[in-house]
Amino acid sequence: MDSRYWKVGFFTGLISFVLLILGVRTVLGHDLVVNNYLTFAVFGLMVGIVSSLLLFYQLSIAFKMFMIVLVLAFAEMFRSFLMMDNEFSEAIGILSLFIISSFGLAISVIVQFIVKLARKK
Repeated sequence: MDSRYWKVGFFTGLISFVLLILGVRTVLGHDLVVNNYLTFAVFGLMVGIVSSLLLFYQLSIAFKMFMIVLVLAFAEMFRSFLMMDNEFSEAIGILSLFIISSFGLAISVIVQFIVKLARKK
């Protein structure tokens, strides 16, 4: 496996982990416990593994789409944290991150395979 694959995955996961901590601890002002850090690390690990696998299997369109969707998901999370004033803004922000990123992954892989099928014919 090429070294750039794991580097991209590592930095993607690390940036996701840091952005989650920054959002919850700094923007929301919550004290984090070990379970929070563990959950954020697992999410960062999953995002890193997915991005590495997309590059490893040479799914460049899916990788680019997934990265764009991930940026949009984090932007929506921060928007939810900053703009909503109700008590559910925290849950809505975190859930929107998880839902948007998972749907983005599914849609990007579907688009990649449609493009591969169209190029094959």
